[in-house]
Amino acid sequence: MKKIILICLTTIIITSCKNEKQTNGKLNVVTTTSMITDLVKNIGGQHINLQGLMGSGVDPHLYKASEGDVTKLSSADIIFYNGLHLEGKLVEVFEKMKNIKTIAISDAIDKNTLIGSEYFASNYDPHIWFNVDYWIQATTFVTQKLSEAIPEHKDAFQTNGANYIKQLESLKAKLTAKIETLPKEQRILVTAHDAFNYFGKSFGFEVVGLQGISTATEAGVQDVQKLSSFIIEKKVKSIFIESSVPKRTIEALQAAVNSKGHNVTIGGSLYSDALGNSGTIEGTYIGMFEYNVNTIINALK
Repeated sequence: MKKIILICLTTIIITSCKNEKQTNGKLNVVTTTSMITDLVKNIGGQHINLQGLMGSGVDPHLYKASEGDVTKLSSADIIFYNGLHLEGKLVEVFEKMKNIKTIAISDAIDKNTLIGSEYFASNYDPHIWFNVDYWIQATTFVTQKLSEAIPEHKDAFQTNGANYIKQLESLKAKLTAKIETLPKEQRILVTAHDAFNYFGKSFGFEVVGLQGISTATEAGVQDVQKLSSFIIEKKVKSIFIESSVPKRTIEALQAAVNSKGHNVTIGGSLYSDALGNSGTIEGTYIGMFEYNVNTIINALK
């Protein structure tokens, strides 16, 4: 099966041509993560045919293209992806697609403002969606790219983009007000991996992940012991699992803390690298962010 997929991908890369791939007169747009799918949906609306590769609970760090993905990619006119090595080996495929336009959302962000990492291949933290201001910039960027690709619907895209930016600005104000109810000394967020650093920087949280920025990096016994000591020292009340990361590492951390006489609870599951189920409030970027903040505040109070 893997050989078949590889052959298909190679065929796409070599033979993709500029034949119109539009369906019902609309451009075919493929997105990677569910956050990007939601973003492009809000801007493109009824004027594009949109397909996302990754659904709820999918870890983009470890994602591998399936046979079904090959079909989606081969029929795409435009592919939007996160970049900064979030999607791993998928990016190598995108960059070789000579006649399919591939666009990295992270290109909208000034690299000088990103959080660096000496442990990650890109040297940048790729979890940019946890900075609402970055997502506003991404909205402007996607609006521009869709307007260039389908100029006849430019007015609709710009209207949709402007409306979505207003929603994001309202979201930021609501989250800020909610977080202000939590004393600053209690704003310590311990999660499965370092997905929330932009969130922490934006809203004044000290963020500590058991694993590194990529879930491909596994936590060892020393990591668990070191973090358990930190939790006890800081009197952290709750720690959090993530929907796209196996919960066993956080459960091991909880057991290590409790064995040392400090009771720490699992405060809930946060959405990190993927949104919730399609059709639910948490299946949207705005709903996901509100859910996460409510879960964090309720558990740490």
